[in-house]
Amino acid sequence: MELSDSWSAGSVAAVLPAGGSGERLGAARPKQFCALQGRPLVSHTARALERISWISDIIVVVSLEHIETMKSIIQKYGHKRITVVEGGVTRHRSIFNGLKIFAENKLSNCPLQKPEVVIIHDAVRPFIEEDILLKVVKAAKDHGAAGAIRPLVSTVVASSADGCLDHSLERARYRASEMPQAFLFDIIYQAYHQCNDYDLDYGTECLHLALKYCKTKAKLIEGSPDLWKVTYKRDLYAAESIIKDNLSQQVCVITDMKGDDVQVGFLLHETLKSHIKQVKRISVSLCKDDNYMQNIILGQCYNFICMHVKKSAFQETQQLVDILENANVSTLYPVVLISVHLNVSENASFSSEMEDLTRIKEFAREVKKKNILVYGLLIHYNKDDPQLQETVNSAATIISALIKDRNPELIGQLLVA
Repeated sequence: MELSDSWSAGSVAAVLPAGGSGERLGAARPKQFCALQGRPLVSHTARALERISWISDIIVVVSLEHIETMKSIIQKYGHKRITVVEGGVTRHRSIFNGLKIFAENKLSNCPLQKPEVVIIHDAVRPFIEEDILLKVVKAAKDHGAAGAIRPLVSTVVASSADGCLDHSLERARYRASEMPQAFLFDIIYQAYHQCNDYDLDYGTECLHLALKYCKTKAKLIEGSPDLWKVTYKRDLYAAESIIKDNLSQQVCVITDMKGDDVQVGFLLHETLKSHIKQVKRISVSLCKDDNYMQNIILGQCYNFICMHVKKSAFQETQQLVDILENANVSTLYPVVLISVHLNVSENASFSSEMEDLTRIKEFAREVKKKNILVYGLLIHYNKDDPQLQETVNSAATIISALIKDRNPELIGQLLVA
């Protein structure tokens, strides 16, 4: 599903109200600035919109005391096409301020082109996909307004003055209004201009304003379960879990295995497939090919395994860190890098290998500053050991756990399979 070629650049923009205080979250800071995998929630949502090429401008509306915070987030995480606007005392007043930036050029040093359609989305709904955005934008162009909806989970009841049940709504007839919503810009801007103070201060539904003041009946679009809003502390934990799961879908295995060690490398590669959705295997020489690595990085791979059989091979892990740093791959999300060392029991003593590999601890502390999480894994085995597969299974389980948990407290640890 794509936008028509007849749509000119700048036809679609987005407004992200992010001025909430986060009272229901019970945290020291507003929820939109709480960290998920080391990055503020609002940054995750902004990035979800930013990666969609046909959205020309993104307006983030924040309270006055958080304007500098938002600007620093934009700079730190390399956000593009984002303008920060001061919010109002209520949600509707904040959205109105965001819309004004397109219509009242005196509010901006760099006037923005007025869009044909404007998307309104919450800064605390990070899991927004292009498909639903396309649907509401196309519906808004056809109907003037459109919004995502979801089935009601619980029955809605009304209570009487004495706290008893007055009546209940027929759940099958009603839907929960969600975000995103989209409007022809002139319709929603006109609606806000005509709003009375009560609507601006106590209203909650943008679609209702378009209906009330512009007689525009919004098209309702069934949305996915991912449209939920981070409201309570438990929602932060759930969002963090979803992000970790998304980051754990693929891993790149870099290996220089030769001779008998090839069997172990092959077994580990095959066993990992039962733990991780996509397992790529490349040689050390390809790892040094900048173009090849760039393609892997662009494929949203945030997990890497370096397999070694020589003591000196740890330098390859260091080289990979340099490649990742130069590509800025760890700017948005923490990268997991596991240095796996194969130790054939008859070739070297366990103690000597342990001594050599403890170097990883100091190295891991240093690269953590670059948002790269380095762990060590020693696979100690005998070539003729009938339990080799069991050892490899243990290694794959450890690797999978490290990738899925992404625990910064465990960096530099040398685990043994």
